[in-house]
Amino acid sequence: MISVDAIAVEFSGSILFSNITFNINENDRIALMGKNGAGKSTLLKIIAGVNKPTRGKISAPKDAIIAYLPQHLLTEDDCSVFEETSKAFSKILNMKKQMDELNLALETRTDYESEEYYKIIEQVSELSEKYYSIEDINYDAEVEKTLLGLGFLRNDFTRPTSEFSGGWRMRIELAKILLQKPDLLLLDEPTNHLDIESIQWLEDFLVNNAKAVIVISHDKAFVDNITNRTIELTMGRIYDYKVTYSQYLQLRKERREQQQKQFDDQQKQIADIQEFIDRFKGTYSKTLQVQSRVKMLEKIEIVEVDEVDTSALNLKFPPAPRSGNYPVIVESMTKKYGDYTVFKDASLTIERGQKVAFVGKNGEGKSTLVKAIMNEIDFDGRLQLGHNCMIGYFAQNQASLLDEEITVFQTIDNIAVGEIRTKIKDILGAFMFGGDTIDKKVKVLSGGEKTRLAMIKLLLQPVNLLILDEPTNHLDIKTKDILKDALRAFDGTLILVSHDRDFLDGLADKVFEFGNKRIKEHFEDINGFLRNKKMENLKEIERKAVK
Repeated sequence: MISVDAIAVEFSGSILFSNITFNINENDRIALMGKNGAGKSTLLKIIAGVNKPTRGKISAPKDAIIAYLPQHLLTEDDCSVFEETSKAFSKILNMKKQMDELNLALETRTDYESEEYYKIIEQVSELSEKYYSIEDINYDAEVEKTLLGLGFLRNDFTRPTSEFSGGWRMRIELAKILLQKPDLLLLDEPTNHLDIESIQWLEDFLVNNAKAVIVISHDKAFVDNITNRTIELTMGRIYDYKVTYSQYLQLRKERREQQQKQFDDQQKQIADIQEFIDRFKGTYSKTLQVQSRVKMLEKIEIVEVDEVDTSALNLKFPPAPRSGNYPVIVESMTKKYGDYTVFKDASLTIERGQKVAFVGKNGEGKSTLVKAIMNEIDFDGRLQLGHNCMIGYFAQNQASLLDEEITVFQTIDNIAVGEIRTKIKDILGAFMFGGDTIDKKVKVLSGGEKTRLAMIKLLLQPVNLLILDEPTNHLDIKTKDILKDALRAFDGTLILVSHDRDFLDGLADKVFEFGNKRIKEHFEDINGFLRNKKMENLKEIERKAVK
């Protein structure tokens, strides 16, 4: 058992949270929830030992392994993917190497009666006890299984880590962490860089193989599928629920309603007491009763009602100008990079007003097709955009393309034209950039704030074909829900590249699956697609078993 005991964090006089106390038991799978800025990542870093609290302590057994995956990290670039991942077992392999060296020393030395000889025997005995208590593991097989589960291909294993993007390096680090079989696994937004299939693999691993887990995630479906306990960090304190995230939302709603009722009843009681005091203050016969009620008022502890995050994104896409009946037609498209074929002879048609999802493993061509539609790359085959097709494009790295040296206000002022320039502050306010925030430089913004700022740029001109490539990375659950509602109301055509099942649910009515160098059309929503996908996989397993 690991215990968090009276943890407090203060920054220059202001308290982020105080007296945070809870225990983490084996098989606890905890969702750490709370609005942005509540201190979730700070608390995770303290449990991981990365940061120190102002007061309080973390207690854990001496041999407990606590593994931490932060939101942002960079792996070393001195070896291959397989070699870097194998570092997960470096402690065990070093132990074996040390044992071999000591045994060799015992074989070659002849000073059998010396103190030094007896010391070596003791060291060998101690190391052997530790080493042989570890279950027998085929390390290479474990590394291979984990890397394949996280979306790597076999021919990726020998490639240097320097060839991979930040998202793929994050997967390498996640693989190393999972292979250590930690007693407590701390994950801060682990699904941001994973495709749907890798997320499903990670869910299965966490449910069936992990010990204790604490996760911060804005992926509602992921959190619901893996957690059995929810800790909410709010107003500097915690509420601990032994339930899943969805159940927690209902219990939190009931708790706040109950608090509000108690607060309202108490306020009525206070008003009644005050009215009695005011009415009989000068009445001699009521002096004792008045004094009694004054004391009563002084003793009343005011009921606190938990804060509700009232900051709300006011998001509405401009009306879409009418386009042709078929905004996108692709016929026999092939895209290669050198000898590598991304997809071959791909054909698809998207009708006006359709909302479609592009899904599949990373590297199968989803973003490549988007770039082809945007005329950013060459390809073989035919691609035709419909009449009066006006595209609004949110790239996967859109937030990182912002000029970091200018302010939030300047970012929008630089592209706004006409009457809209007089409303920049109102627009920024609607996207929760109020007060002094508009004068902040872009480089100090969080990932979510940068994504919101990039989204504003998309809204400043009317479009009829919206292409959004992973728009929900770094957005919290509330902001994602608001974006989803706005996209539902959008009256143009929508192409969504996303791994977020909950976000796609009820939004996309058709799925294009990218894989095995082809694009397959599914006339169903994301839930139907995933149900059938699992059935197909089961049938494939059965077919293999029959052979």
